Amino acid sequence: MPDKLIGDFETWLSSLPVSLAIIGLCVLLSMFFSSSETALTAASRARFYALEKNGDRAAARVNRLLLEMPRFIGAMLLGNTIVNIAASAIATNLLVHLFGTAGVVYATLLMTALLLVFAEVLPKTLAITWPERTALFVAPSAAFCVALFGPPLMAVEWMVRLMLRAFGLSTKTAQDPSSSHEDLKSTVDMMHRDGDVARHDRDMVGGLLDLADLSVADVMIHRTKMQAINADQPATDLVREVLASPYTRLPLWRHEPDNIIGVLHAKDLLRALAAARGDTSMLDVSALALKPWFVPETTTLQDQLQAFLKRKTHFALVVDEYGSVMGLVTLEDILEEIVGDIKDEHDPAAAGVRLLGDGSVMVDGGLPIRDLNRVMDWSLPDAEATTIAGLVIHEARSIPEVGQVFTFHNFRFEVLRKARNRLISLRVAKLVPTAAGDSDDMKD
Repeated sequence: MPDKLIGDFETWLSSLPVSLAIIGLCVLLSMFFSSSETALTAASRARFYALEKNGDRAAARVNRLLLEMPRFIGAMLLGNTIVNIAASAIATNLLVHLFGTAGVVYATLLMTALLLVFAEVLPKTLAITWPERTALFVAPSAAFCVALFGPPLMAVEWMVRLMLRAFGLSTKTAQDPSSSHEDLKSTVDMMHRDGDVARHDRDMVGGLLDLADLSVADVMIHRTKMQAINADQPATDLVREVLASPYTRLPLWRHEPDNIIGVLHAKDLLRALAAARGDTSMLDVSALALKPWFVPETTTLQDQLQAFLKRKTHFALVVDEYGSVMGLVTLEDILEEIVGDIKDEHDPAAAGVRLLGDGSVMVDGGLPIRDLNRVMDWSLPDAEATTIAGLVIHEARSIPEVGQVFTFHNFRFEVLRKARNRLISLRVAKLVPTAAGDSDDMKD
């Protein structure tokens, strides 16, 4: 009996180096699988796409793995599971020979600590710290593993789909076309929050992505602020009015302001005036005017921008569903949604927003909500109304009187001036949310 125990111990002792080597190899492989999964998940697809365009073959290999991400993740999980189970089984066998049944507990504690530190936390920390460098390093081996585990993974995917189908579920989901835009906007917002992207650059990217969601009605100059010229007035008065205007293109109306007969360009008028040697009596303004271009109010800014470029014109009149003129939109209005307010030496000074000493702002009621959000870096909702006055009227469900105060969306609105049914001026202040959660309640 003692000879048998001695023989078993010698056999166990001789297999110890091999078993420890296998356990070490399994831990190293587990480190590889964990770091590969983390690195390629955290890697910037745009960065690797740019590297591939520059001729980087290693980046091209990473991009091929990113294109088949579900298969890659499955291969990494399968490989990690195999080596972790193998390492735990061998360690349990060794410790059971040494400590008996208590070796199971010791093996569990030992392998848990070993795998947690060296096969999970350490490699994933390194991979998340240097994702691009790690992805380029592990890509060749990861591609081999994906090819090696391809057949069993296909069987596993088939079984998963079969089980999900039994519960009426499907792995095929419709991709929301706007999700990529939202992801990009969220990414830029987070980069701005972290200090990697300037506020102006963030606004430019957001404005560009919003062109497909905004209509011309959101950025147009409303008919109440639209400068138009009466074509029936004497030519001398008309020329004087055109020269006094800060705009180069002006709508012409006849008989009534809604009857737009054309768009007069100041350069065309000056050329005709020079040809007539300054004699305004020889001018035929109606003949100089260009044919007006009417666009529906529901036209998106993206479509309108393409239409401007195609027609090689910068000016359009906006009409509602009944054909009534609501305002006008120019190429500059659309560009300002991307780059911000564009001013030249002839633009009038706009009073739009004036910062007050108490931190509040005095705003024009006709100021677009998007402009105020851009200037103050606020987030007032603009889904139900275009202007600040429209937002207050929408929330109040009535036309407020001067002096009335409303609180909603964590902002305080006070009506300062009013002309008939129009809110001319308001004071807006951002509130600090209270613990009671009543900052969104409307007050009068």
